[in-house]
Amino acid sequence: MGGGILRMAATNPLKPGNWRPCIVVLAVLVLGSNAHCADAANRQVLLRDITTIAGIRDNPLIGYGIVVGLRGTGDTQQTLFTTQTLASAMQRMGVQTSPTTMRVANVAAVFVTASLPAFSRAGMKVDVTVSSIGDAKSLAGGILLLTPLRGPDGEVYAAAQGPLTLGGYSAGSGGNAKQVNHTTVARVPEGATVERDAALDLRRFTTVSLMLREPDFNASHDIAASINHEFGKEVASAVDSRRIDVSVARAGAASVTELIARMQNLSINFHPPAKVVINERTGTIVMGGDVKLSPVAILHGNLTIEVTTTLTVSQPPPLSRKGETVVVPEKTVQASEGPVGRIELAEGARVDELIDGLRAIGATARDVVAILQAIKAAGGLRAELEVI
Repeated sequence: MGGGILRMAATNPLKPGNWRPCIVVLAVLVLGSNAHCADAANRQVLLRDITTIAGIRDNPLIGYGIVVGLRGTGDTQQTLFTTQTLASAMQRMGVQTSPTTMRVANVAAVFVTASLPAFSRAGMKVDVTVSSIGDAKSLAGGILLLTPLRGPDGEVYAAAQGPLTLGGYSAGSGGNAKQVNHTTVARVPEGATVERDAALDLRRFTTVSLMLREPDFNASHDIAASINHEFGKEVASAVDSRRIDVSVARAGAASVTELIARMQNLSINFHPPAKVVINERTGTIVMGGDVKLSPVAILHGNLTIEVTTTLTVSQPPPLSRKGETVVVPEKTVQASEGPVGRIELAEGARVDELIDGLRAIGATARDVVAILQAIKAAGGLRAELEVI
């Protein structure tokens, strides 16, 4: 079609009337193709962003320790495990003391947590989080003593120690006090040293399994097709809506690392599911851009009932012998009903049209939650509704 227009423009005389229609049609075609390409490009996502590798993950670590050097903001004498821990630590240092005679105002018992990254090697540094488990007021200025960190199997994988850093403060005395953020939780940047290797040997992998972060049969099929197209043969198969298996031997890559790197740089057209997430406690609503609505009409009105109590003092008559002052409550009940707001949405209406309509009738966040639930019950919401 575009070629015919160009030939007609070239054979006709150079008159303004002959050129204008050609330019307009070409402009429409170019704009339409650009919009289509832009929409397709916006849906392209890399496999690294929507998948993980089965077996390659972080591992949680936990340990119990004590923080020392506090300025009188540590645990009190009633926290028995703190005194017992301090007495045990002193005993290992060669000092014999009784837990009942120790003051722990400058000491706090804490749990130490960390995340051991995949392919961790001995000597690597990881960040740790320190959380008070007693009745300490603040961990500001404290130092974490040597604490072994264990994995789910009970083995020690790292050891933590170092000065604490807080993201807040607490100050004041008596009834006047000021606190910013949590002063009983702190971090030690690179405070733990890995003591045991936790790396996987990728050379033993015969199959690499890609795991979709969100299950989707469409995406699983497209990922397998994209990998097969990249290697020019059938090396990947979609097992289910979340897992895609890739044969290392069939791929013919020099190493598993190279195979994973090539796969993660591939991209597919990803269509996220239409979903609406509602948090009724906070009145938060998050809706995806692909959420569509069927033809629906919404009527929304407010009924307000206000009860007011006024206390009136009734004085006795002048010169009365047994007169008493009486407080008489007077109650007033007022009811007001606002006008009913109405919204009409046509077939295939978008989310922004619904939001604009709800704003126009003055609906609050709580009202929107109830309205969306009613639309879903009426079959007008073409999306999954999740209440958290």
